[in-house]
Amino acid sequence: MAKLNILEFPDPRLTTVATDVENFDADLKTLVEDMTETMYAANGIGLAATQVNIHKRLLVLDVSENQDQPRVYINPQIMSQSGEQSCEEGCLSVPGIYASVERAENITVTACDVDGKTFEEELEGLHAVCVQHEMDHLIGRLFVDYLSPLKRNIVRKKLQKQRKIAAKEAAEHLVI
Repeated sequence: MAKLNILEFPDPRLTTVATDVENFDADLKTLVEDMTETMYAANGIGLAATQVNIHKRLLVLDVSENQDQPRVYINPQIMSQSGEQSCEEGCLSVPGIYASVERAENITVTACDVDGKTFEEELEGLHAVCVQHEMDHLIGRLFVDYLSPLKRNIVRKKLQKQRKIAAKEAAEHLVI
């Protein structure tokens, strides 16, 4: 397994619309394993293929308390939704930034597993929020897109500042 590089906002590749997965083969299984490892290494609860610059309709998540129940959704579709909930969301592609986003409280989703077998699930709460958040990535949308242009610009500037500080600290600790 290999840890993958996670793209960060405002990288334009994050706005790419993903295409359906067509080949359910060993390469797909390896990608799912690598994405799951990357998600856990980054202390995330979800990761869409778009975030690792693979523009296929694939997401992994684990909303279990012990992070020991990974789930895979390939070519997911929301069949129905109901209710509303506001949840404080963060994102591995927008590190350190959190904002409240309105989502459906309950969803019914259909998807395929790594073997191409179709399944359907009724989800609620955090699991429903996570699937909706990750599915947004598959259509080139980030949770910051739900924010006003002013707030989105503040997020962009804050991330630029964080990157400058990190680069400066890395340069100061460079050992030759």
